[in-house]
Amino acid sequence: MAQQLDGVLTFYAKQLEFTPTVTLLILSPGDWKNFTTFPFYGMPHYTGNKILIVAAENNDYWKSMVPATEKIPAAYAGLVKEAYSDKNGGLTMEPFFDLLAIHELGHAYHNQGGLVMQRKWMGELFPNILLHAYIAEKEPELLNALTTFPKMVVATTDRSTLKYTTLQELETNYNQIGPNYPQNYGWYQCRWHIAAGEIYDAGRTQGLKNLWSTLKSQREILTDPELAGLLHDKIHKSVADVQLNWDKTYSKP
Repeated sequence: MAQQLDGVLTFYAKQLEFTPTVTLLILSPGDWKNFTTFPFYGMPHYTGNKILIVAAENNDYWKSMVPATEKIPAAYAGLVKEAYSDKNGGLTMEPFFDLLAIHELGHAYHNQGGLVMQRKWMGELFPNILLHAYIAEKEPELLNALTTFPKMVVATTDRSTLKYTTLQELETNYNQIGPNYPQNYGWYQCRWHIAAGEIYDAGRTQGLKNLWSTLKSQREILTDPELAGLLHDKIHKSVADVQLNWDKTYSKP
């Protein structure tokens, strides 16, 4: 994981001409409570004091995300087996959650890089774009592990079972959704993962560079219509569509 993050830093030093300062802590269950107040083991996160925290081993949170074999849609069965099979023939979400260290590193980029993220959802979408672009460019053999789980979650989740579903609800309740409703928060993240892939496919690394420079130069907080216009005009339609089409896309399980 440390070697992979070094690769990310090297890659984006050229792309963004910026490198954040980060200490990576890969924690056992026993050490978790000594370094973070996050209420349960396994959720990777970046702290305000430039520390990136991830779990060292499989855990109940990751296991709760393993889909029941009989509920895996036929369209995903082969992809899931290929991406997430463990050495015992079962399924594990470790390959996906290990990649989230790169997402958390993305928070270091925008927090230390002086970007004005405009919205909480942009603060999560940006790291997912950074993650997807790096994997697509430098480790494409991991794309299946990165993309299969989010697509399957979105395809099989009944939105009526979620407490929060809109971007505005996310903005208002951001600080409580992750700790108190982790699966609901995971659904949001899966949506952003899918959007990040679409944004990368539309604009490649240039799209990320445009997003970086735009959020760095736009200091004033914009209204929703102004933000959508900025994203559309300065970056790409695919980025604006995350805001404009959130409630129209993936509305059915």
